[in-house]
Amino acid sequence: MEYKEIKPGDRLQQYVKCYYTYESDAATVFEDTVFPSGNMEIIFNLGAGSWQTDGGAGFKTTPPVELWGQITKPLPVRSVGRNTMLGVRFFPHAAAYFFPDKVDLFNDQVNDFRDVSGKVVTALHTRLQETPAWPERLSLVEDFLWRQLLWSEKRHTKVTMVDHVMHEIRQPGFFDNLENVAARYGITSRYLQKLFVQYTGLTPKLYSKIHRFQNSLQLVVRNEAPLTAIAYDCGYFDQSHFIREFKSFTGITPSGYLPDQSPVTQAALS
Repeated sequence: MEYKEIKPGDRLQQYVKCYYTYESDAATVFEDTVFPSGNMEIIFNLGAGSWQTDGGAGFKTTPPVELWGQITKPLPVRSVGRNTMLGVRFFPHAAAYFFPDKVDLFNDQVNDFRDVSGKVVTALHTRLQETPAWPERLSLVEDFLWRQLLWSEKRHTKVTMVDHVMHEIRQPGFFDNLENVAARYGITSRYLQKLFVQYTGLTPKLYSKIHRFQNSLQLVVRNEAPLTAIAYDCGYFDQSHFIREFKSFTGITPSGYLPDQSPVTQAALS
């Protein structure tokens, strides 16, 4: 398995966290579990293999162009055969620029992006399959995203406000309540919560939890500090709180987490 991240072009850097390629050069099967990250993604399947997910009813093959909503719980995945994939990972606030309103409707699902955005995505997928070089493929995707961004201009003010609130939440030691945050923007906490869910798929509280979990996951992988220290460094009340929340996002405890068993997660963290 080879995973590589590519920085987006200047015009999309504030919206796209990264592009990435995933290639498996052997016709093998391996399973992994994807954890909540706070990011939505589009994945173009360009190879002969298939990708599968298990939402609770057994593994099912994902569509050729995948739209990943916000994942709020551990999701088992399986790679079958020789896969070639091109992914777009959006910043948490930015998905709203490229998808229909109410992105929370996609939560914990892998949908067919062709059903969401129509023939233009089908045509793009075909062109990507016909284009062998990665630079040209990335150029095609960037041009498509730029056009989508221009069409969503009317949403910019509200989405920008949500981005600013997310920035506040990510600050170390953030403890302000939602009412005070909303008041700084001249809106009610109820309206802020509505905008947050509509444009990110998450409530402010859940976004804060996922952000804290991702920070703790990196420290667990490094294995340089005891769990008690990680708990307090990441803002948990105590070690018990940390373990309970970690397990809710991964299905296992921090002490039971083995990085070698999660190659997809490890590739994205490295």
